[in-house]
Amino acid sequence: MRERIMQTAIMRMPVPILWLVPVLVCAFMWGIRAFERLNLYAPDQELGGTPDEHGLDGEEVLFTAEDGTSLHGCLVRAKGRAGQPGGRVRGQASVILYFHGNAGNLTGRFARAAALASGGFDLFLFDYRGYGKSRGRPSEKGLYQDGRAAARWLIARGVPPERTAYYGESLGCAVALQTALELPPGALVLDSGFTSVKDMARVCFPRIPLHLFVTERYDNIAKVAGLRSPLLIVHSAQDELIPISMAERMFAAAPEPKRFLRALGEHNDPFLSARVRGVCAFLHEHLRAH
Repeated sequence: MRERIMQTAIMRMPVPILWLVPVLVCAFMWGIRAFERLNLYAPDQELGGTPDEHGLDGEEVLFTAEDGTSLHGCLVRAKGRAGQPGGRVRGQASVILYFHGNAGNLTGRFARAAALASGGFDLFLFDYRGYGKSRGRPSEKGLYQDGRAAARWLIARGVPPERTAYYGESLGCAVALQTALELPPGALVLDSGFTSVKDMARVCFPRIPLHLFVTERYDNIAKVAGLRSPLLIVHSAQDELIPISMAERMFAAAPEPKRFLRALGEHNDPFLSARVRGVCAFLHEHLRAH
């Protein structure tokens, strides 16, 4: 009886009101999606200088993702390796492929690049689609394509995977992890990463069930068990954005060999020397020379 009454009430609704329901639903979902993107991606197209201006020996690189998106990167050579031929990575230095976080662009990581280069590593930094000089619009699927393209660029230049480390920073941990599952490196570093976007939604908005509506998942906790590369997880208990408990869950789920480096500082603080020493020691241990 109640169902019949409700059906009659709906049938008696004015047609404009019936049209309004799907419009409101679509508007709600669009708003949720826009809010999600606003929190996930904060690209900056303005570059903050060149490697030379930051005291680095580097050169610009242009390459293309599998869907044709044009991407921009920067190859930084280890300290003491100036003058190596452009376009190829040569010599005894292993290479760190750097996956930056969700904000800014690669030029904001030149200070970190300098710290890691001082440890004897070449670095290949690149911008995801929509960041810096890279074309396109960021998305989970797109960033995974960008990670694969950067790894394949190094392979095409003669850098063997066992001499390459992937270094993920914050959101970049998700891209580095996915790339490592598909194109395994000699080592993987996950610095200040999260378990999943759903978990982050619960942390950031504990009283609003936004986790029910996320479309970009970056589900790292579900993937890390499939890792085949040595893993270093770096996280600080002082991280005010991503709780260290997420890193601890990731570490527990990951296979051996693995190591946990408890760092100091807040989420966006500059590298401290202890962090650099710990990362470089791990990479020197696991990356094989020619």
